[in-house]
This record gives sequence, structure tokens and C-alpha cells, in this order.
Amino acid sequence: MPRFSVIVPVYKVQGFLHECLDSVLGQSYADFELIAVDDRSPDGCGAILDRYAERDERVRVLHLPENVGLGRARNAGLEHARGDYVLFLDSDDYYTPGLLAAVAARLAAAADPDILVFDHVRTHWWGRGGRSTSADLLAAAGTDTFSIRESPQYLHLFLVAWNKAYRRSFFVGHDLQYAPGLYEDAPVTYRSMVLADRIACLDRIGVEYRQRRQGAITRTPGRRHFDIFQQYEGLFTFLEGRPDLAWARPLLFERALDHMLFVLAREDRVTAADRPDFYREIRSFHHRHLPDGFTLPEGERGTEMRLLATAPYASYAALRGLRVLREYAAGGSRRAARVVSNRAQQAWYAAQLRRPLDRGLAVYSAAHHQGVSGDPAAIHAAARELAPHIRGVWVVHEDAVDSLPPGIDHVTPGSPRYYEVMARATYWVNNVNWPGALVKRPGSVHIHTHQGTPLKYMAADLLGKPGARHGFDVPQMLRRADRWDHSLVANRHSELVWDRAYPCRFTSARTGSPRNDVLVNAKPDDGARFRLRHGIPEDHTVVLYAPTRRDYVRGGHVDRFDPARFAEDLGKGHTLVVRLHPSLAEGPARAMGLAELHRRGLVVDATDEPQVEEAMLASDVLVTDYSALMFDYANLDRPIVVHADDWGAFTASRGAYFDITASAPGHVSRSYRELAWLFASGCWRDQESARLRAGFRARFCEFDDGRAAERVVRTLMLGEPDLPASIPAPAAGDRDLLTWTG
Repeated sequence: MPRFSVIVPVYKVQGFLHECLDSVLGQSYADFELIAVDDRSPDGCGAILDRYAERDERVRVLHLPENVGLGRARNAGLEHARGDYVLFLDSDDYYTPGLLAAVAARLAAAADPDILVFDHVRTHWWGRGGRSTSADLLAAAGTDTFSIRESPQYLHLFLVAWNKAYRRSFFVGHDLQYAPGLYEDAPVTYRSMVLADRIACLDRIGVEYRQRRQGAITRTPGRRHFDIFQQYEGLFTFLEGRPDLAWARPLLFERALDHMLFVLAREDRVTAADRPDFYREIRSFHHRHLPDGFTLPEGERGTEMRLLATAPYASYAALRGLRVLREYAAGGSRRAARVVSNRAQQAWYAAQLRRPLDRGLAVYSAAHHQGVSGDPAAIHAAARELAPHIRGVWVVHEDAVDSLPPGIDHVTPGSPRYYEVMARATYWVNNVNWPGALVKRPGSVHIHTHQGTPLKYMAADLLGKPGARHGFDVPQMLRRADRWDHSLVANRHSELVWDRAYPCRFTSARTGSPRNDVLVNAKPDDGARFRLRHGIPEDHTVVLYAPTRRDYVRGGHVDRFDPARFAEDLGKGHTLVVRLHPSLAEGPARAMGLAELHRRGLVVDATDEPQVEEAMLASDVLVTDYSALMFDYANLDRPIVVHADDWGAFTASRGAYFDITASAPGHVSRSYRELAWLFASGCWRDQESARLRAGFRARFCEFDDGRAAERVVRTLMLGEPDLPASIPAPAAGDRDLLTWTG
């Protein structure tokens, strides 16, 4: 008997069906059966299903003699299910990699609850959206189980069949069946949730919920949306026969009315002509099923529900009209307020610009005002020690203030003090460009640190890569770079690239990268705090995996391999630490599995670590694809493995300044099999790896001597002579170092 039965009703989805089925059959967890129900589909779906069944014994196909609709097709598949748990998947949606393994692990940890709920992400025809509105609820559930009676807020989880795993004995034992018509998910979801003794949540995106441009019945106006009343009548008929569930009636009544009012408000569901009839049906339902002790919710939805008891449709329509007008007026007020505020800010800033520069004031920012990190943080720390008369003020967004280290003076963008500081600071230090509206005053010193050694095309070089420069205004970028006085470089490769990519007026400063001082000067126990914080045993080999973003997919995230599988293949005595690219930290990439793997202790998610240097110091080896992190990591003289299975696609979409696979800092893998073999065989740290790394370090770490931050402060801020250091003199053949690819 399989662990899971995945039931997929199929009707007129031949263009999406392959992706759906492949997402199930390609799961790393294989103990399942896939029951595909051909709901008399008039296209080629039936033949597609039969071909899959011929190739994979886990696929069972049920051809229905007539079209019965989504709900009854699910029921038909359920009759043939043999798994411990039943999952339903719509045939135009698809599973995310690793979902079934994550579900299996969560079910085992929760001792087989009645229901497990997981998250989803909406995938529009133009690209993937953000996390669902259920994300916060799923995260708050943690690893506990609960019942709806003790945690009624979980009735607000997304009302569908396909974001749950049902224990089959529970589902069948309570005779749960989907009714015909639209909104068939509602009665089954709510019945199961109030009947369940134990519900668990998995804070992980498991389903890509496709939002089709056309063909979605739920977003096609018409009388079929009146099916919602029949669905909820069935639910309340069930409740009337269950006095033991009287506690649930007020909760479900509120949920039912909320759902009905939501449908009523949608112009893509209920037409203007049908709206009065629909409203009358809601009122009728309200009068028939109003339970004792029902309490109206707060806010405008509560006001709408109050109208149902006494007011005709005209009153509801008037309320809706007033709301629209109020929202429009509020929007206008906000726009007017912004105009007034902007003018006041401009006037204040102009007044501050008339004051003299403050020779004892430096302003710092990193990663678009996200906190204290990188080169600016290292320079600030050195300036506090070497030039205490220069006050340092950081620009940080409000949501990053709470994470600042103690003793950091800061301003938030748009505040009066922000404009005062920006107008009067003599020294400006940033690793990205400052906003365009800020003025560079004569006598001010702008130090641009960059964010790493460039491998992929940057700035002006993106003009030939329209896909990669999407969202970038290159001319505006160069106008802002015109304010730079000094561009810090760690090697001559970077110096040549920045001269080409930013054809501006700055001077290259061969200082080395201040952020790398801590790596060059690393001591054996410098990574101990990171290991202790994340519970990593002292004797473990720590593998740091740092993938970069891709420009050939919208959103930038591509899973090149399954981190859970890699962690397992590494074996005992190893810990896998994953650090996503900063641009992916707030997107759905982590919720596709990384966050859940972290909670289960299979990997360590270090994406939110404010100081990436700590993760590097705690690791024994770096696995990356094309991340600039490898250039910094080479300063540690520890093994590096480059996983380059999509190098051709990466360079075609973004472009690269040289072929990293030919000038790698260590071994190169071009498939997951090769990557796993490098670690299983021990070759990741052999003599060849050391030889390649030595050549890489000589080329890309040549100016990093552990004194970069001091050098910046002394030479660029204090005007002292250059520090004596092991910085090579310019070579005659500098311009031959670059080889352009892509």
C-alpha cells in the first residue's frame, strides 16, 4: 500500500497536462500512486494519460464514460485510492520539487494527523506571483498540531482541495464527498477541518497554482456562480444533523457569508444584472441559518453582514458605491499628501545644501539601505578606530532599524535629519548607487565599493543583453555613477571591467576589498559563533552552497538540484549551509522548500545572516555556480567547487567577462551526479583543487592583504600617503586579462 494517493481530475488541459504529471512523477519521494481521472475530456488528454501509464507503473488511469465535473471526478478517483494519505491536484497546476518528501517528513513528525495543510504560489501567464495570504498562518502554526475548536483562525486558510493531504481513513470514514457544481471545495474543506482532531501545517510552497488567461470557470461571469448557495446549503444541512458540532456553526456561518460577499463583489463572477438576485440569495441564506451567538466581525465586511438582516440590495449597492468613492478620495488625498510632502522635503534639502560641508561627517549605506554590512561596514569600523573625529551615520530603511548593531547612529530615508546628513556629509560610502535626486557637492568624497568581483555583465555592458537589463535604467545608472570619486578594486580584472562598464570620471583605487579583511586575517576559530548559533557540531564538515540568480527566468530563481538530496548524499559528519542570492531572500524561492528544510534540521538556511562573512568563516568548502562570493571566499584558501550545469544558458542571457569553467577556482561539475561524486570521492579537496585555487587567488585576490579598510580610511578619507603593502605594480599586459563571453 503506497503512502500517498495523488488524484488528478483531467478535463481540457492537454497543453498543461505534461507539466502537471511530470511534477508528480519527478518527485524525489517515490512511494505514491497517481490516479488520473479522464473526465471524458474531448481533447488529447486521455491519450496522454495512457502513454504515461504505459511508461510508469505508478500511474493508473480511470476513463469516465461521461463528463461529471471536477468534484465527482475527484470522488471517482478516491474510490480507487489505496494510499495512507490522499492528495488532490488540479491538472493545470503542478507540484514544486521535493513536496512529497517534505509532506512525508512532516506527517511522520506529527504522528500522522488527520489533515496536513501546505502553501502555494500563484503562477500567472506573465510570471510567478508572491506567497499566498495563508503564509503567515502556516508559519505561526510551527510544528504543533491543533483542532479548529482551539484554533479557529485556521478556518481562514485557502479554501481549496489541493493544498492538503488527508488521512484516507479519516476522509473516507467521515463520508466526505465533493458535490457537483462550482465551489465544490468549500463544504468538504470546512467539514473536514471542523471534524479533524489533529491538523498540522507545513510552511512550504507545494503547489504552483496556475492563473490562466482564459478558460478559468471561477473567473467567468454567469449564473453558475449561484452554485455557491447549494454548496453551503449542503454544509449546513450536515451541521444540523450534528449537535456535537454546534460550536462550529457561528464560525462556519461567518466564513460562508464572507465567501458569498467576496463572490458578489467580483465583477468577473457576478454580472451587474445578476447582482440583485445574488444578494437576495445571500440574505435568504442569512435568515435560514443565522446561529445563536453569532458575532459580526469588525470592519466593513461586518457592516455588509449587518445589512443582510434588514436591508435590500439598494442599501448594499449604496454602501459599495460609497466605499469605491471613499477609496478613490483617499487615493487622491494620499497623492496630494505626497506632493506636499515632497515639496517640503525638497525645500528643506535645498536649505541644508546652503550650509557648509561638515568635514567630520561620513554617511554610509549598504545593499539599498538594508543594514550594516559589506565593505561600507568594514570601512566604518576602521574609521571609528583610525579617525574618531569623523562621525559615521548610516542610512537604513525603517524595517531594518531593529536589526542594527548597538551604537549605530542612523537616519531613515525621507526624514528631516536624512536630508540634513545627505546635504552636509563630506564622505559618502556605498556599495550601490545613491538615489539620483541627491546632489554631489564640491569638496565631497564619494567612495564606491561595489558588491564583489564581476563575473557577469554589469551596467553599460548590459545594453546588449535586453533580457538581463530588464528593470534597469542603464543611462540613469551611469549618471549616478558620475558622482563617484573612487572605485575600490581588489584586482586588475575588476579595474578593467569597471572602466568598461561605467565609462565615468572616477579613479580606481587599488585598495583591496575591505569586507575581505576578516577573511584574509581569519583565525581557526573565527567561525565558531556561527556554528554554535546554528547548532552545527564542531567536528562537522560544513559545505556552504551559494547559488546566484538567473536572468533567463522571471523571478531569477532556479533549483539546479535538490538541497535535501545533496545534504543526504554528503552523509554523516557534514552540514549543508545554503545562502541564497540577496535578491531572492524575500521571494517565494525559500518557501519552495529551503525554509522547511531548515526547520527540519536537514540544512541551515543562512540567507538572512546579516554578515555573510560569518557563514564563509564557518565553512570548510564552497559550492557555487556563478556567484561573486567565490572571489571573496578564495581569500580563505579553502576548496571551491563550481557547479556549472547551465553555463551556456547563463552566459547567453546575462553574458560573462570570462569563462569560469575554464578559469575555475577548483573542480567544475556539470551535472548533479558529478557534483555528488566529487564529494563522495574526496576529490573536492585534492591536489588539483589546490592547484586551481592557487592560480585563481593570484589573479583575483591580488590586492587583498588584510588592510583594505585601513587603507581606504588613511588614503581616501584622511589623505595620508599609501600604506606600504604587497600590492603588485601595474603589469604591461593588464588589458589582456579579460576575455569576453556571452
